[in-house]
Amino acid sequence: MTKTILNHGIIVLLEFYPSWLALPREKRRELAGDLYSIIGKYNENVKVKFFDADAFGDGTYTDFILCETSDLKMYHFMWEEIRDTYAYSNGYFKIKKVIMGVQNAYQKFEEEVLKMDSE
Repeated sequence: MTKTILNHGIIVLLEFYPSWLALPREKRRELAGDLYSIIGKYNENVKVKFFDADAFGDGTYTDFILCETSDLKMYHFMWEEIRDTYAYSNGYFKIKKVIMGVQNAYQKFEEEVLKMDSE
């Protein structure tokens, strides 16, 4: 029996602090480049999209990232590297909350465990 690989959707709520906004835009781009470089390194295993939410959120986060992966180890390794960056370790932003789910998990359970036909 072939096991289906589960796809995980992860929303990471972030808060960027006023100290980040106080930096010149050129410096912000430089520091963001470090983050993009790490994310690019994991692009084969983790798909990442950025969203600005300052004007739309409830005030508990300023931005969010939507990640999609079937390899949680690579997702974790990506965040380990991000946490080592200057921007993160010097307190320009922090992770506020992580929301995670598994795509079509109940269907995979029905197919693999209950041996039901696919929907």
